[in-house]
Amino acid sequence: MSTSIVDTAPESAERLNRECFCITLDRAALCAALNEEAGDPGFCAHLIGTRPHLFSTAPVFLAVATMAAMQRTVGAIEAVTSLAGYRDAALAWAPEIARRSFGPRGVFMGYDFHLAADGLRLIEVNTNAGGAYLNAALAKAQRACCAEVETALRHAGADDFDAGVIRMFLAEWRLQRGTGAPSRVAIVDDRPEEQYLYPEFVLAQRCFIQHGIDAVIADASALRYEAGRLTVAGRSVDLVYNRLVDFQLDLPAHAALRAAYLDQAVVLTPSPRAHALFADKRNLTLLSDPALLGSWGASPPMLAGLEALPKTVRVTAGNAEELWVRRKALFFKPASGYGSKAVYRGDKLTKKVWAEILNHEYVAQALAAPSERAVEVDGARQLLKADVRLHVYDGQILQVAARLYRGQATNFRTPGGGFAPVFVA
Repeated sequence: MSTSIVDTAPESAERLNRECFCITLDRAALCAALNEEAGDPGFCAHLIGTRPHLFSTAPVFLAVATMAAMQRTVGAIEAVTSLAGYRDAALAWAPEIARRSFGPRGVFMGYDFHLAADGLRLIEVNTNAGGAYLNAALAKAQRACCAEVETALRHAGADDFDAGVIRMFLAEWRLQRGTGAPSRVAIVDDRPEEQYLYPEFVLAQRCFIQHGIDAVIADASALRYEAGRLTVAGRSVDLVYNRLVDFQLDLPAHAALRAAYLDQAVVLTPSPRAHALFADKRNLTLLSDPALLGSWGASPPMLAGLEALPKTVRVTAGNAEELWVRRKALFFKPASGYGSKAVYRGDKLTKKVWAEILNHEYVAQALAAPSERAVEVDGARQLLKADVRLHVYDGQILQVAARLYRGQATNFRTPGGGFAPVFVA
């Protein structure tokens, strides 16, 4: 887990986020690290230079107790999703493809937290959470102005990231295939070179190759499936690292991948089933209902871990009037949403947008305001919002990172904002 531990009192985390400016991003070191990771001396200038707000200059501090609480919440969700009652409910609103289970659990699960004024809040779970490879490089490029933090940086564990990632993908392979390893991996998205996080695909490809697994970056529409064999450019693909946001593979451009997946001709991770069990926003209505979970056999420790989830309900014609009245205390999310698209703070809603929400499948979540981090931008100190993302596999935390931003949802358009490393204080 690439998180540093700074030997200071736990209660200092909030003060450090308000007042500490001594750790900054060394952009020259970052570029060197990225170029080395990608095996391309022009990688940083070409791909990162065009994304000026991808990385923040400041880290985020967390208390040890906060990290422990996050781990308990992750463990509780992983345990609850194994309950028959939960699985039946979550899969009841999922399409048929999600009801097939071939073994894999799903790589790079993303658990997104806010440190709200009234305590830790898990605002959502995502199956193809981005940023892990980029944050691993970011952790290597930090510098400090004090010896204690410099020591912590040297022990951040970022060098273990690649090995942990390869173990994760091999575990996925063996859950479906039993033994061996894939010969070729395809990192798949729609128009991958146009994606904002495309630099991460390059780093992922390089990681596989360095560990003896051939890897390609492929547009999903370029995949072909014939005679029980998934190919790209005539070459067989054994495992697909899935970055698509068509979570159930419904689009015509994804027909080849869908057919190969259903025939088990390829190992696909994360899969439609993983999304249906973890990341459909309607599942938040289940996870935030302790009475319902208790009726399915959730234990007291599970329920305690899930106290971090804000109360969430589906938006229906029956509760629309009540939700409109209470909208300023709510956050609205589409059931199959991703990347903060089409999400709305209730206090920003117009009647026109509300009418659109009522015509689609949405949930209303109790508002959990994020914490703040002070940063320096052009010599001036500003407060940015912060959220914390855990990259998780099979309940184990692979990496902790933060995102700093201004606005109603995370973005990469804020000066001084972007991905930020996390230090546990």
